[in-house]
Amino acid sequence: MKTSSLKQSSLQRFDWSLIRSFLSALDQGSLLGAARSLGMSQPTVGRHIVDLESQLGVVLFERTGRGLVPTTVALQLAVAARSMEAGALQLSRTLSGVQAQTGGTVRITASVPVAVYLMPQLLVALRMAQPDTHVELVSSNEVSNLLRREADIAVRMVRPEQASLVARKLGDVHVGAYAHRSYLARSGALMAVDDLLQHDLIGGDTDVAILQGFQSLGLPVTRDAFVLRSDDLIVQWHAVRSGLGVGFCPDYMARTDPDVLRVLPRALKIPPIPMWLAVHREIRTSQRIRAAFDFLADALRRVI
Repeated sequence: MKTSSLKQSSLQRFDWSLIRSFLSALDQGSLLGAARSLGMSQPTVGRHIVDLESQLGVVLFERTGRGLVPTTVALQLAVAARSMEAGALQLSRTLSGVQAQTGGTVRITASVPVAVYLMPQLLVALRMAQPDTHVELVSSNEVSNLLRREADIAVRMVRPEQASLVARKLGDVHVGAYAHRSYLARSGALMAVDDLLQHDLIGGDTDVAILQGFQSLGLPVTRDAFVLRSDDLIVQWHAVRSGLGVGFCPDYMARTDPDVLRVLPRALKIPPIPMWLAVHREIRTSQRIRAAFDFLADALRRVI
């Protein structure tokens, strides 16, 4: 019988996972030798051969006292089977090479303040440490980016709860009330938390986080108290730098301008915001992403 005479239905039922047992039995000349070669039991290899013969509807070996004697069909199939084996080995080598690569592109997403004020200096250090890594930086507050595979690594201010993500807490980002020297020179210093009610305040538009903070202090502050309302933290920060009023921002942002001073450093205690580094579980199989993740975890922990 020739291989070309095999029925199409038999080919469709063909289990390619049995090919290793077939080739080993062909090379070793016995089920025992094949089992030793593959690290399997002899009954398992024998079952693989029987299953393969059943699926193809042909006899592959004649069982004799001297071992296994391949049929003409088996010898014909062996040519294609060895091509399959070579392809599988090449695929395995290629995959191992890809997983071992530390170079390539890593797509990172972070909130806008982090992307603007923290990431650039870290990317310089990353470039020096891992020159083969190219970075795509996405400024976004969308927590779902990793799930949609729109990014490899995410810097977040909330802990991702999705089971498919791995998250590592980096530390806490401290936030304070700040004002420019020019504003304090014309409006006067603040001595107590209640003094905030007498000053020009910068706050959110639809974001009520600052209002909730005032409420937790027992201060009757509404949106009307804000001389500038914006949900963009970069806009708020530059309004503070321009001397428009008192605003609230992370300490790492305030450190970039020595003319912006913290007000009420002891009297006003704002709860810190945790920072998390998140990645899809595929970090375990990609050296490229793991290397960037480990670098960012260490670097961000130090700068905050």
